Amino acid sequence: MHDDRTLVEARLKRVLDERIRPAVYPASVPLDVAVWNAPGEPVPVAEGLAAEPSPTAVGQKWGAPWGTSWFRVTGTVPREWAGKTVEAILDLGFDENMPGFQCEGLVYRPDGTPVKGLNPRNQWVRIAAPAEGGEEVRLHIEAASNPVILDYHPFLPTQLGDKETAGSEPQYRLERMDLAVFDETVWQLVIDLEVLGELMQELPEDSGRRYDIVRAVGRALDAVDLQDVNGSAAAARARLAGVLTTPAEPSAHRISAVGHAHIDSAWLWPLRETVRKVARTTSNMTALIEDEPDFVFAMSQAQQWAWIKEHRPEVWAKVKKAVADGRFVPAGGMWVESDTNMPGSEAMARQFVHGKRFFLDEFGVENDEAWLPDTFGFAAGLPQIIKAAGSKWLLTQKISWSQTNRFPHHTFNWEGIDGTRIFTHFPPVDTYNCSMKGSEIAHAAKNFKDKGVARHSLAPTGWGDGGGGTTREMIAKAGRLRDLEGSATVEWETPAAFFEKAEAEYPNAPVWVGELYLELHRATLTSQAGTKQGNRRSEHLLREAELWAATAAVRSGEFTYPYEQLDRIWKTVLLHQFHDILPGSSIAWVHREARATYAALAQELNGIIDKAQRALAGEGTGALVFNSTPHTRDGVPAGGARTEVIDGESAIATRADGGFFLGNGLLRVEIDARGLVVSAYDLVAGRETVAPGGAANLPQLHADFPNMWDAWDVDEFYRNTVTDLVEADEVTAGEGASVRVVRTFGDSRLTQVLSLTPGAQRLDIDTEVDWHETEKFLKLAFPLDIHAERYASETQFGHFYRATHTNTSWEAAKFEACNHRFVHIEEPGWGVALVNDSTYGHDVTRTVRAEDCGTTTTVRVSLLRAPRFPDPETDQGVHRFRHALVPGADIGDAVREGYRVNLPERRVSGGSEVAPLVTVDNDAVVVTAVKLADDGSGDVVVRFHEAHGGRARATLTAGFPAGSVTVTDLLERPLDGVPAPALADDAVSVTLRPFELVTLRFTRGTRFTRG
Repeated sequence: MHDDRTLVEARLKRVLDERIRPAVYPASVPLDVAVWNAPGEPVPVAEGLAAEPSPTAVGQKWGAPWGTSWFRVTGTVPREWAGKTVEAILDLGFDENMPGFQCEGLVYRPDGTPVKGLNPRNQWVRIAAPAEGGEEVRLHIEAASNPVILDYHPFLPTQLGDKETAGSEPQYRLERMDLAVFDETVWQLVIDLEVLGELMQELPEDSGRRYDIVRAVGRALDAVDLQDVNGSAAAARARLAGVLTTPAEPSAHRISAVGHAHIDSAWLWPLRETVRKVARTTSNMTALIEDEPDFVFAMSQAQQWAWIKEHRPEVWAKVKKAVADGRFVPAGGMWVESDTNMPGSEAMARQFVHGKRFFLDEFGVENDEAWLPDTFGFAAGLPQIIKAAGSKWLLTQKISWSQTNRFPHHTFNWEGIDGTRIFTHFPPVDTYNCSMKGSEIAHAAKNFKDKGVARHSLAPTGWGDGGGGTTREMIAKAGRLRDLEGSATVEWETPAAFFEKAEAEYPNAPVWVGELYLELHRATLTSQAGTKQGNRRSEHLLREAELWAATAAVRSGEFTYPYEQLDRIWKTVLLHQFHDILPGSSIAWVHREARATYAALAQELNGIIDKAQRALAGEGTGALVFNSTPHTRDGVPAGGARTEVIDGESAIATRADGGFFLGNGLLRVEIDARGLVVSAYDLVAGRETVAPGGAANLPQLHADFPNMWDAWDVDEFYRNTVTDLVEADEVTAGEGASVRVVRTFGDSRLTQVLSLTPGAQRLDIDTEVDWHETEKFLKLAFPLDIHAERYASETQFGHFYRATHTNTSWEAAKFEACNHRFVHIEEPGWGVALVNDSTYGHDVTRTVRAEDCGTTTTVRVSLLRAPRFPDPETDQGVHRFRHALVPGADIGDAVREGYRVNLPERRVSGGSEVAPLVTVDNDAVVVTAVKLADDGSGDVVVRFHEAHGGRARATLTAGFPAGSVTVTDLLERPLDGVPAPALADDAVSVTLRPFELVTLRFTRGTRFTRG
């Protein structure tokens, strides 16, 4: 037989495009349209419905950037359509290739009942099935004219990313506003042919199954009367029935489809628009659930659920019903799908606390899975946090984006820094926006790396990023793929149902140890420095506020613990850790609002701290120093207040070259006439820190123009060109033992103060940059005379080691990485820490010196970038950073100094010292939170972990009468099977494995009633 396969395939495409798809709506009549443009920000639904619109028509332009237009469409179903299915086709000017990235709408009935959302792949609204004829139609559309930021030529700088710069030019043109007859038989024929045509393309060319489909499709097309598609569609479908009912092979890969709509809580749109995106998407999904009995939809991010409850109660009612029916599934158990590299220990824990508690309180649902499909890599401390929150599974997709190395598993156990393992799945479909295309399903089966030992994978199905969700077409395709020869099988299931099957079939899944590093989007550790500083400072202010408020509430009967206020502030901080806000990859509007939000939160938190400390200090004129760090500081105990004791003094002297010497008996630092640190000598150890011939505190400027994803990416070739900023405009003595250095470069100015504090073995470096560069990358380099094959970076509840070498492509790919408060490099017996108050990105490289064969290990901290997309003014303006170089530091010193640089002392006048609410007798055991229990019982909750990476014994003593103590999870619930530690004299003894995290809940001996 002659091979006419390509002829049939080409015929199928043309007949579908030009004859069959247009016949889905064989008859239509126009609707009358009127519009009212809301002034300013979106208005309440009632106001939009009540507004008096003005007539408009298809073809008219509408919608200033970020505006809201309320369309009213009216009409009458023709009498001759009686008995037919009638739908409204409402095309606001959509580009079908941009679902979620352009204009959208939410359709309401006149009484305010939401009907469904409108987007480029979902333009229909069911009017009647069947119609009687003569029905009056009246619908209202809340239409958002969100501008297209990521266009066909991506990453071009645009002013559309902020309403303050976007202008008022209309963005869209109305394309279609009709009532139309919907021919379901033709629509089903379209789905039949799409599924078979897509499957046919994926089968081997010599496959008998492929030719079975070719012949069946040819026969079906023969049955289509091109002049009467509607009349011949049923006959065409009949000729396809055989190939659509042939069952899949028993060995076929099995896919659990989960209805999904990844909705970025902010990205190329502001937070307020996400509130409406969620309402549109959930309206569509609840409508689909009513129509499709097998469909299951999962939505993560408790914040988005809370937005529906607060802003769209009419949508919330439908969502609650669907949840009760088990069809609309709360997923993930986190407040938002956050970044996981940069959030601090407590913040990462609170993501799960607030997310899980919301779903428990609202629905009684306990999440077993963490759901983070789009997060840019995963810190090595996360498995323990997931487990401590009472969960046990993780799903993500993003690691499949890695540029250099392909991850070796799709299903595996992920082991964190403390040894905790979490059963983890990366969907081999390689998208969290699966649309049930044959190419996607075939790719999932072919790509699955665990063949032979496992057969199940998950496919998050629905339009996402900007929302939209699953469509009826996707559901129809999935129905045909449920059991179809040549294809993987597809079944709608909840995330939990998938994980239970996957874990049961793969009890000995392989283990991956350490971070899940994304070999992409590395620049998100630096972009939008103001947002990152706001996050870091908010985290530490929250620590202080909880600590001092709890201490004051226990010690002073007149101080009331601010439960609701702290709860609200935590949720705001957690929201801004979303994986396109904290990483700096959102539009200008988002970051402008974030900076203002952080400033307001800082004022509010400082108010709580000040009020609590004054209540504790009492009357008097004595100078009390409050120490919020977890270690004793200058004689002031951790979590207490008293007069500080500082031993020693610092001195400054002039060098012959015009530079300076700084000394304090512990360090001798030499700063040359260029303002560079050419020596940092550890007097205690008799050891030089700076590599021979090197200069530390060296600002370096790189060109920074990645191949794509400007705010997200820094490509390795940026290192090929570098400018050392060695010229100084000013190097002068400052106050005390300090040196002031001023440099200008380009259009920018860098001012630094380098100082030695009496009694401290560290060089403090305060940096101010008035930054006005574009497409540049600013780093600060510290070449150290240390031979080390690895270095430690702080992460949640511990630290993680990375290689300094590039033996393999895996190490080489980590040319920019994340740390929290410190980086530590060590030879046996001596090390150096570099601590910071607000930076995350860094790199570590090593070279061998020709002169003495010694090793120079260079640590560089990333200060600022200047990408132009999506915010063309990224980071322009003044920024302040604080770093400290700590020679002679062991890992404990790194931990301690990291806290100190982030939690400065507070001085308050008062009459009495403040004893700590909790004390620990081992510096390796670090307390990350002291607070009152969230349930308002007055119980004291203490969270701590082993921070040095070794075994630790400690005694934890309550500074109040303790009635009992319980080991709890992060949600402050007793852990099953874990006995209560022995309590004696208000103290408990604990033994911790490396990096082990523990939460203890103390009842108080005197009964407490919440006021």
